[in-house]
Amino acid sequence: MKVLIIGSGGREHALVWKIAQSPKVTKIYCAPGNAGINNLAECVPIEADDLVGLLEFALAKKIDLTIVGPEVPLVLGIVDLFQRHSLAIFGPRAKAAAIEGSKSFAKELMDKYQIPTAKYGCFEEPQLAKSYIQVNGTPCVIKADGLAAGKGVVVATNLEEAFEAVDRLMNGGVPGTAGNKIVVEEFLQGQEVSVMALSDGKTVKPLAWAKDHKRAYEGEQGPNTGGMGTISPPPSYSEELAQLVTEKILQPTIDALATEGTLFQGVLFAGLMLTKDGPKVLEFNARFGDPETQVVLMRLENDLVEIIESVLQGNLSAIDLTWKEEAAVCVVLVSDGYPGKYEKGLEIKGLDTVREDGLEVFHAGTVLQEGKIVTAGGRVLGVTALAGDISKAAQRAYAAAEKIDYPNKRCRGDIGKL
Repeated sequence: MKVLIIGSGGREHALVWKIAQSPKVTKIYCAPGNAGINNLAECVPIEADDLVGLLEFALAKKIDLTIVGPEVPLVLGIVDLFQRHSLAIFGPRAKAAAIEGSKSFAKELMDKYQIPTAKYGCFEEPQLAKSYIQVNGTPCVIKADGLAAGKGVVVATNLEEAFEAVDRLMNGGVPGTAGNKIVVEEFLQGQEVSVMALSDGKTVKPLAWAKDHKRAYEGEQGPNTGGMGTISPPPSYSEELAQLVTEKILQPTIDALATEGTLFQGVLFAGLMLTKDGPKVLEFNARFGDPETQVVLMRLENDLVEIIESVLQGNLSAIDLTWKEEAAVCVVLVSDGYPGKYEKGLEIKGLDTVREDGLEVFHAGTVLQEGKIVTAGGRVLGVTALAGDISKAAQRAYAAAEKIDYPNKRCRGDIGKL
C-alpha cells in the first residue's frame, strides 16, 4: 500500500520510521518532510496546511492511507475533505479536532461531563478576564483559546504578569484569531505526564505513557518550548493509575464527544497533572505528540499500519497493544536561542557516526542544502535511545548526542535524570 504522512518534524520522522517497518507498505510519501525523512520516504514540497494541494496529490498518486501529524490541517478539516473523496485518512474530523483547536470547547465539554480539570473562566473582554483573576488570585494560567503555535500559554505568578498576559494574548500577541477569546485557569501542582490514546470512536486504547520536559533549561527553568526531551515510562506510571486515567478521563471524553454527536477517530492526547486530588486534564490534543511520539513508537511492538486500519474500521477492540519492556529517552538538540530567535542553515556533522541498534536520530528541523544536511528550525534533532531503564537510556542518548555537532548546538542536560 502507498502511505502519505503529513508534516515535517520529529514526530513525522518517527511515524515514517515506524510505518516503514510494516510489510503492508510499498511506498511512503511525506509532505513536506525533512532531511532525515528523505532517507525513508519520498518528500514532496506541499505544506501541511495546503489542504487542496494534499488532496490533489493523494488522488493523483492513489494513496491508500494518509496519516496527519500536526494539528493545523486537522482543525482546518483535512479529514472531512479526504473522506468526501473516499480517501482513507487517520485523524479526527474538524468538529472532533476542536478539542485541541478551541480550549474553551474542551473546558466546557469537561465541565458538562464532569471530567476532572482545573477550575476556569472563558472571556472575550480583557477587563472581565482581569476582574476574574483579581477575585481568584494568582498564580494562574492564561491560555489563548485557539491554536497559537506554542505561544498561547502563560503561567502568571502575580497580577502584573497576569494582566500583561491578558493584554498580549488578546491584542495580537498570538497568530490570527487565536486570542479573540482566552481561558483563565487555576494553577495546578503535581507531576505532569503525557498520555496518548487511540480511539475508533467507541473503544479507547492508551499508548505507553510519556513525560515531556517543556522548559528550555535544566531544572524546568526558562520559557516553555515545544519539548526539550521525553521519557517513557515516567516514574509516576503504575497500572492502577493508568486504569484510573482511562476510566475517569480518556473513555469519558470519547463518550462525551459521541454523545454530542461527534465521533473521535484518531489519537486523543491528554496532558495531565497528577495532583493530590488525582489526575486532572491540563489540555487535550487531537494528534500524536511531539516529542512524545519518538519514545512511544520506539517501544511499540505492533505494526502501526494494522493498528491504524483497526481504528478506521471501528475495530480497535480486537487489537492488543504490546510494548518493549525497555525504557526510552529522547534528548532534543536545539538551535541556541530557541524558543526565541535562532540562526538557520548551519551544517550538521557526525550523523553518520550514530548508528546503533535501539538508537535513532529523528530529524525535526533539518533540510538538504547543496548535498549537506543543515539546520532549519529551533528543534533540530531528537536523539532517542532504548535501554533497560531510564537512566541507562539517557546515558545512551547523551553519548550519541555528543557525536553530533553543529554551530550553536544546545540541549538540556537533565532529561531522564530528574
